[in-house]
Amino acid sequence: MAIKITEECINCGACEPECPNNAIYEGGVQWAIADGTTVTGSFVLNDGTIVDANDRLPAISTDIYYITPNKCTECQGFHEEPQCASVCPVDCCVRDEDYKETVDQLMAKKELLHA
Repeated sequence: MAIKITEECINCGACEPECPNNAIYEGGVQWAIADGTTVTGSFVLNDGTIVDANDRLPAISTDIYYITPNKCTECQGFHEEPQCASVCPVDCCVRDEDYKETVDQLMAKKELLHA
């Protein structure tokens, strides 16, 4: 399952550089699948929408940092635990119950993002 940032976020930004998938963005900043990945061309988002990897997509949050579940792999294949959660000073990086994925699914997503 993906990680999300809760409203307790203090906008310190400690999490953003720790993400190996570049899935964390500052509030209000548009995101793209291609940011920090090797993906090019068409990409299917979690909801089935097909986008170009370079398309700038709407920010998920405008006020606080956010994690796009389309790129979050809980650091599977990179680290023992989600790095955003390990560096967060207010423990606001938590599992997102809306995006349940197995370790195998997360590893497949990691391979897709970093082919």
